[in-house]
Amino acid sequence: QSQLVESGGGLVQPGGSLRLSCAASGFTLNYRAIGWFRQAPGKDREGVSCISSDDGTNYADSVKGRFTISRDNAKNTVYLKMNSLKPEDTAVYYCAADRLLFRLCGLSPGEFESWGQGTQVTVSS
Repeated sequence: QSQLVESGGGLVQPGGSLRLSCAASGFTLNYRAIGWFRQAPGKDREGVSCISSDDGTNYADSVKGRFTISRDNAKNTVYLKMNSLKPEDTAVYYCAADRLLFRLCGLSPGEFESWGQGTQVTVSS
């Protein structure tokens, strides 16, 4: 069964950092765009960042300059490094793969299929 598994979430103080991992099993993620999405309590799911098969990237305005997405094809893993975390970053973070191969990434959830159960990120003092 092909899937993506998120990890790395946790409790962090405002201004702190976390690195989330999205590990693929059952398929090679090299050829697909991978996106990170989040859903906070009482909020709609929103796109955070994505990375294309050619390493092109896209970020939501709310995280530009603070978050960095990267891909390690040798490890079949995509990362999301989150710096300067704010309480409003608190959410469940999901990793998803583009429905199609080789497509330039965007932040529309409808273009992706989610595989994991998500990982909780809580930013609080």
